[in-house]
Amino acid sequence: MNDTTPRALTRTWATVTHCRAYDEDWGTVQATVTLTRTPAGIEATVNGEACELTHALSILRGADTVSVTAETLEPAPIGRPRAAKLHRLMARAGVPSGEHYGFARAALDRPVFSLAALTEGEARQVWSFLRATFPSVARAA
Repeated sequence: MNDTTPRALTRTWATVTHCRAYDEDWGTVQATVTLTRTPAGIEATVNGEACELTHALSILRGADTVSVTAETLEPAPIGRPRAAKLHRLMARAGVPSGEHYGFARAALDRPVFSLAALTEGEARQVWSFLRATFPSVARAA
């Protein structure tokens, strides 16, 4: 995975499991399994009801047919080329290189460890903060 590939926040699968026992076909079971990434970890639902993650995963692993029906992706990061440009703009404004992440942290009010990992909206927020803090940078850009 490269640093510009967004992760899934939520993904939903439709599953079909053929039930067989004693050489008899007992029919099929269909289920809708959703996994959601949360700050507390992965949460699971089966057919709209909350369940243990292990149960949801066992349905996915045991199904004969599994197809993704929906997913929500996190916003894509801006990546290295755009981050390099933001670093250059900060340097041109007079922000020392060792303070770029601290400057971004002040703009976003959260820790920043990589400008490449910023989303488009966050990068624009840092750019706006840079322009407001150093009005001369807006004219130079």
